[in-house]
Amino acid sequence: MKSPASLHSYGKSSSRQSNYSRSFDLPDDLEDVSRDHYDYGVGGAMLPLFLSDLQRNINQQDLVEVTLELENDSIVFCSVAPSTPPIVTDEREATSSVTASSGILGRSLSATSRIRKKFGKFLSRSSSRASSAAAAEIDQIQDRRITARDERRIKAKLQRTKSSAERALKGLRFISKTTGSNDAEQMWKRVESRFESLAKDGLLAREDFGECIGMVDSKEFAVGIFDALARKRRQRIQKITKEELHDFWLQISDQSFDARLQIFFDMADSNEDGRITREEVQELIMLSASANKLSKLKEQAEEYASLIMEELDPENFGYIELWQLETLLLQRDTYMNYSRPLSTASVGWSQNLSSFKPKNICRRVYFQLRCLMLENWRRGWILLLWMMAMATLFVWKFMQYRNRAAFQVMGYCLCTAKGAAETLKLNMALILLPVCRNTLTWLRSTRARFFVPFDDNINFHKTIACAIAIGVLVHAGSHLSCDFIRLTQASPEIFALIASDFSHGKRPTYVDLLTGVLGVTGISMVVLMAIAFILATSQFRKNVLRLPAPFNRLTGFNAFWYSHHLLGLVYILLVIHGIFLFLAKRWYQKSTWMYISVPLLLYIGERSVRTCRSEHYSVKVFKVSVLPGNVFSIVMSKPQGFKYESGQYIFLQCPSISPFEWHPFSITSAPGDEYLSVHIRTVGDWTQELKRVFTDVNDSPFVIGRARFGHPRDIDQNGQPKLLVDGPYGAPAQDYKNYDVLLLVGLGIGATPFISILRDLLNNSREDQMDSTTDMTRSDDSWNSLASSNFTANSSSTIGGKKKPNRTRNAYFYWVTRESGSFEWFKGVMDEVAEMDHKGQIELHNYLTSVYEEGDARSTLITMVQALNHAKHGVDILSGTRVRTHFARPNWKEVFRKIASKHPHATVGVFYCGMPVLAKELKKLSQELSHKTATRFEFHKEYF
Repeated sequence: MKSPASLHSYGKSSSRQSNYSRSFDLPDDLEDVSRDHYDYGVGGAMLPLFLSDLQRNINQQDLVEVTLELENDSIVFCSVAPSTPPIVTDEREATSSVTASSGILGRSLSATSRIRKKFGKFLSRSSSRASSAAAAEIDQIQDRRITARDERRIKAKLQRTKSSAERALKGLRFISKTTGSNDAEQMWKRVESRFESLAKDGLLAREDFGECIGMVDSKEFAVGIFDALARKRRQRIQKITKEELHDFWLQISDQSFDARLQIFFDMADSNEDGRITREEVQELIMLSASANKLSKLKEQAEEYASLIMEELDPENFGYIELWQLETLLLQRDTYMNYSRPLSTASVGWSQNLSSFKPKNICRRVYFQLRCLMLENWRRGWILLLWMMAMATLFVWKFMQYRNRAAFQVMGYCLCTAKGAAETLKLNMALILLPVCRNTLTWLRSTRARFFVPFDDNINFHKTIACAIAIGVLVHAGSHLSCDFIRLTQASPEIFALIASDFSHGKRPTYVDLLTGVLGVTGISMVVLMAIAFILATSQFRKNVLRLPAPFNRLTGFNAFWYSHHLLGLVYILLVIHGIFLFLAKRWYQKSTWMYISVPLLLYIGERSVRTCRSEHYSVKVFKVSVLPGNVFSIVMSKPQGFKYESGQYIFLQCPSISPFEWHPFSITSAPGDEYLSVHIRTVGDWTQELKRVFTDVNDSPFVIGRARFGHPRDIDQNGQPKLLVDGPYGAPAQDYKNYDVLLLVGLGIGATPFISILRDLLNNSREDQMDSTTDMTRSDDSWNSLASSNFTANSSSTIGGKKKPNRTRNAYFYWVTRESGSFEWFKGVMDEVAEMDHKGQIELHNYLTSVYEEGDARSTLITMVQALNHAKHGVDILSGTRVRTHFARPNWKEVFRKIASKHPHATVGVFYCGMPVLAKELKKLSQELSHKTATRFEFHKEYF
């Protein structure tokens, strides 16, 4: 049985006697032996004499550390190494220490070799008799391995300066970033309150420890912390008291890096031998992967554990010690900086920017007003013009009826109703224009885009709908509750003033007014518009409301789509309603048709073009791929004559599912590609059915990618499900060519419109390289010919005339997602950009929010593995690409600051696609940075 015993002896040349210390942890059966040899030490009587001799021969300040092991009746020599210098706590001391390290290390290693020669005379005589030449050679190899590890340990200690320790404090947090005493007390109070609710009989179970300290989503990791702290107390317990919980809390909330490092080490060191093996590292990786919901990482834990051992244990001892783990954590920035160029992250950006918020109140108000004007001036003049038009029509019609005889009968109720009716005519015409997609797509390519906010077409459509609702309430309310009553109750003398406007000059009753043509058409329009308006609200359209069957059919996109088509009947009723007006005899006084005829014909024409074009744009599906995260992609043929720009979208219809439903999807292929591609997330009944139609496995032999097609009702001549395409249509992202720099921000599936932009930028970069290569070749071939030289110049200008140079110089793409599997969607694009973008024009930044932020103890080991693998293989462990994945959410303020600093006097187009929550923050930062820096940020958004 092997029992370790260590003897540490320190020698220093001086006139004093040599002092040495010893510490043993021996089994009971060897205690008597140790007592018998106590007077002379473990090495016998000669060892103190040797140390005294060593003291006289080693130069001043040469310190060594000797480690021995006691094996049965012999002493086994383990290592001889220069002693560890104290930790440097000052930067100047660190510099001088590192400078002198080579001299100290050289003297110490020479002393080490002399010690080994001395020890050969009297160490373990019994073992030396049994040793052979082969054993001596093995010992020499072992000595060299030990010396190499000791040398690395010395260098690691010398490199641990105060600044590196301070940087390390930012990492390996078990609780939070908070360091204030008041915050710590408040956090403990919350832990204490949770203890009271979770504890039973005053004891907290081991399984509830994570929930108690706030690690609700990382209970397995919390159990690992619990076991490590319990082993530190020499306990194997399943429950703890409140006092023990407080002790545990103080340890994990300790702001000392060494204390937290020891806990992290103890989590892996399950057998408490002070060493971590590859299997223990693997277990800790699996624990961290489980806490961060990274199932793929758990499957490769063994491979990444070997990677860590290869880095920290190059001598192949099979274990690592605390100082090696500490070295890995302290050198985190080194590994990160080494891997950063592969992911094209930005370096060397200036941070000298002043704070955003102006200190002066007047300047702050001026800044807010200026931002408001710059952001909303285009919306402002459109809304102002619209409201002025409504006000003018209302006043004009109001005064017109104020001066007519009917005013004597029905008073101001009639004037108000007629004024509201005139605004309704205008709005019923205008509401069609924002949904004429082909017209808007064409207008986006004209100079009108500088004055009209086409990105807000749907918002303007909703605003007009609200104005129509108000107009209907005023118009119908005035008629039903006021002027109809006054008309039916008017005296014969007063009614005689307007009797000619009614059939047979007879005064109508209230029922006659309601059951007449005007009453029926008016009430029918109100009912139909109410249905369409209610089902178009977000609660119904987005399935927020959960209604019982069969009312659940009133929610969802289908209900919204079909109810909106009821408005076609509303327009027919509106024309009829306008023809049978009271108090208007001449044709030009019945002006309803004048308002709505042009917009209605334009809309009908657009729908007709859409129907004809969709039949012509029947595509052939090349490939369907099922991707992680409930996403599938469709690669299809590009219809003849189909032209589009990056950032635009198309509508898809599958007659097998519904012959009426069209759904929009962003195009993810580039305009120069010979195919069309879309990425679709299954979030509704139509997308789920589309995925089922294209991917259900059955007896059909037709295979596309990983999918098999069934036998839908509508199939083309090749046996594929029929898929119709309509578009392309304009979107905010298509204006990216108007900016010097692009900041593209996509949340989850919101990255789709920007993938097409990245592909287009990459294709343009390739073409520029080919053009420059061609120009250089032409120049070389015609170097001695003036005519050839002129031809080259003319050719270059011709090329320049055909193709307008791209204004965009740089693009920064930030993709934020919750699922690591999402990176599989565009893996090929990211690899292609990283490989082909030699100019560094495009920067890709992936952020995974399901992983705890960098610095949290639960993601510390994952960060290390990621940096090591990226530095060694150039591949990210999460995305499988050359783009390194960041954890948690980006610091958007820092992102904007860096771009502003790197691109002064440039116009940056900020394009966002995702949920509305982040849009507010990005919009605010765009305004602030445009005001505080020389860089102008223009924000564009689209929601999914």
